[in-house]
Amino acid sequence: MLILLMGISGAGKTTVGRLLALRLGWEFIDGDDHHPEANVNKMRRGIPLTDADRAPWLESLRALMLARTAAGKNAVVACSALKQAYREALRISPDVHVVYLRGTSQLLRQRLNERAGHFMSAAMLESQLAALEEPGDSLVIDVERSPDEIVLEILARLGLPNP
Repeated sequence: MLILLMGISGAGKTTVGRLLALRLGWEFIDGDDHHPEANVNKMRRGIPLTDADRAPWLESLRALMLARTAAGKNAVVACSALKQAYREALRISPDVHVVYLRGTSQLLRQRLNERAGHFMSAAMLESQLAALEEPGDSLVIDVERSPDEIVLEILARLGLPNP
């Protein structure tokens, strides 16, 4: 099984993803670690990525997910996957469960303003909100709560054990 945590920057994909993977004893894959350097440089300069910019990044994540599935390995993958087409590219099998971490723009802006050392700044929030196509076919989790509470809800709603 693969759990794809998606949402706007600041929603907690990495924090929740690491905690969820640790709780399950699964691998954690952070999509941000797989961006080409050119993408990271654009985002650091406050330039939104285009679909063309994202294509090689999404293909890289898709290949990682296919490899895990072929090896019979479980993983939690954090990736913004803002558009339906991106999620379709990453939904490589019925064993991929998409979890949308949803937060208000105010909460996301606050979190981005408080975050240090990340290439995604609060200035880029508007471009992500504009690009977001909220999923209608995914588990939706409100991120107003603590990461532990969010992980417990994901486990319960996906019917996974809480070790």
